[in-house]
Amino acid sequence: MFETLDISSSALQAQRTRLDTIAANVANMNTTRNIRGEAVPYRRRFAVFAPGQAGEPGKAGVHVANVEADMSPFRKVHDPSHPDADKQGYVSYPNVDMAIEYVNALEASRAYEANVTVMEVTKAMINGSLRLLA
Repeated sequence: MFETLDISSSALQAQRTRLDTIAANVANMNTTRNIRGEAVPYRRRFAVFAPGQAGEPGKAGVHVANVEADMSPFRKVHDPSHPDADKQGYVSYPNVDMAIEYVNALEASRAYEANVTVMEVTKAMINGSLRLLA
């Protein structure tokens, strides 16, 4: 039964990382410059899950193997007055779509809630088993 708690715990950590990544995407959805101030838009990121727990790949559970950049093209908006506009007057904005991020956040939060429920049920089962033994 304790392995079930480990599995759910690893899933909670993975979904939290996924939600953090989604939050960073939403926060930077209009960022047209990189950290060095160059006119390079923010690139959407996403968490890649892998089986096993971090540091223990043979153990049951899930972990974030990597946070990767989405290589889809940037959004182009015609705005010649923008300081980051190119010669044709187009500004490259991040490849972040709010609808996709919203759906991903809903999915991650539901998965998080499901794992919390699994942990609560498992704890109740352990408590019930201990009451039978006592």
